[in-house]
Amino acid sequence: MFPKPIQNSSRAWQTTYQALVPAALVMWLLPLIAVAIFSIKPEADFTTGNYWGVPSSFEGFSNYGRVFFGSDMPRYLLNSVLITVPTVIGAVALSCMTGFALGVYKFRGNLLLFFMFVAGNFVPFQILMVPVRDLTLDMGLYNTKTGLVLFHIAFQTGFCTLFMRNFIRALPFELIEAARVEGVAEWRIFWFVVLPLMKPAIAALSVLIFTFIWNDYFWAVVLTQGAESQPVTAGITSFNAQYRAAYHLMSAGSIVAALPPVAMFFLMQRHFIAGLTLGAVK
Repeated sequence: MFPKPIQNSSRAWQTTYQALVPAALVMWLLPLIAVAIFSIKPEADFTTGNYWGVPSSFEGFSNYGRVFFGSDMPRYLLNSVLITVPTVIGAVALSCMTGFALGVYKFRGNLLLFFMFVAGNFVPFQILMVPVRDLTLDMGLYNTKTGLVLFHIAFQTGFCTLFMRNFIRALPFELIEAARVEGVAEWRIFWFVVLPLMKPAIAALSVLIFTFIWNDYFWAVVLTQGAESQPVTAGITSFNAQYRAAYHLMSAGSIVAALPPVAMFFLMQRHFIAGLTLGAVK
């Protein structure tokens, strides 16, 4: 039923496995390695077709200096922070409350309401492009960070509710019953009993949503334009002109844009893994 542990396999298969794992890792990292190499190449290498060869000169300091000090990249990074952080706070806060309501209370339509949250995750977001854009125009939220935050919260709350509801249902219900017997109000049960137990899940979900929103490109292009409101993923394309693509600057900007979510993951790695594996051995 279950795969045989590699240490129990034949010596030939163990050797093959040990050889294939580094090869697969290199293939997976190859695009990232290419972007890192492109970011230190001079512009002349791209005009001469030297895409994969050794850089003719090291221009890393020049390229990254132009990204930080010769473009609107700092503004795009700030926009990403101002969009991502409120979205994470809003989506996680709403999902904690909806997850508590759907996971603890039994009422008519509970399962149907939960399915509605889940069903929203299966709707292809491309078909929502035109109505969502028109809605932002009607509400005066087009090309604003507030509009992007609100729609990200709306789109992410379904997945977050699924995550939180299932986590809360795995908690010992006896704790809630004991608090009710003591006469504790429902909001105090949520705040002082359930919410502290949800810290690993909140940390794991925050890392996931931070990564999703920070790396979002589709809605950033559809709902915003210009340096005053666009996040960094859409702002990277500003290095392209009408008849010229600055691949070296785009690569440097991509490396800079990838650093915050990577740093976020490593800083929250312990909580992230604890949240994903909590209850796995029950």
